[in-house]
Amino acid sequence: MATSNARPGLPNPSSVVAEIPFAKPGVPGLEGVAAPQYRIIRTNEVDAYEAKPTKTAVAEAMVLEAKKKPKGDNFQGTSRKAAKLSIADAKTEKFNDLADVIKSFVPDKTMAKKKISTDAKSNRVEEEKRNVKVEAFIYAASAEDDNDFHLIIGRSPDAGGAEVYMTMELAGLPPASAKSHEALKAARDAFKKFFAKFFANNLPGTSYDFYDPPIRIQVEGSAFFDASHAKGSKPGPQSLRAKIPTVWELHPISKIKLLPPA
Repeated sequence: MATSNARPGLPNPSSVVAEIPFAKPGVPGLEGVAAPQYRIIRTNEVDAYEAKPTKTAVAEAMVLEAKKKPKGDNFQGTSRKAAKLSIADAKTEKFNDLADVIKSFVPDKTMAKKKISTDAKSNRVEEEKRNVKVEAFIYAASAEDDNDFHLIIGRSPDAGGAEVYMTMELAGLPPASAKSHEALKAARDAFKKFFAKFFANNLPGTSYDFYDPPIRIQVEGSAFFDASHAKGSKPGPQSLRAKIPTVWELHPISKIKLLPPA
């Protein structure tokens, strides 16, 4: 593959399985003007706690995923289910820079000492009763076994300064009777609609897809400390993991607006 680290946030070229280009649809009033393009860079990179598939296995999975029916949108996990499917009852805090969002969290070491339960009934602790809004960029994404979309979010590639990323998750859906259902469904639908328009429905699979250029977003979500990974390696693709300084997340994403490249 021709992929190289020409800008921050691209994968290691050795991990690339395929590149899938999709042109931006024509913009009314700008007919005939060359449109920018996205490309999906599909890799065999996975979270540290998952077995790394071979490139051949990922390529074969791409064919199978194109043929199989979607498994629906309902949440299929148990770890901290109560917290993951709830929206914090708190005023939304607005940030201009993802780095400032990360700095606002209680340090991971302090949170780890709380030994938050990871069972299904584990609800939000006091430090997680926050809602955050920020404009940032999706650099990579994968689909998890619990039916969450795992998004790796970073600052603008033109921001200058240190690269920094964090995880935000589009949760699998709770029962229709749940208070959070409507908002979580709207956020998930917005993500899928964007992919239908720009990426020919090439939603991420179990290994990480990277996006070039990264996808600009306006996002809101509830603070969540990933107690399952408070010790050991942090989640995230191998190429970006060292620049993910925290296991704090926005989880679930309650609102998301995906914006085409300028």
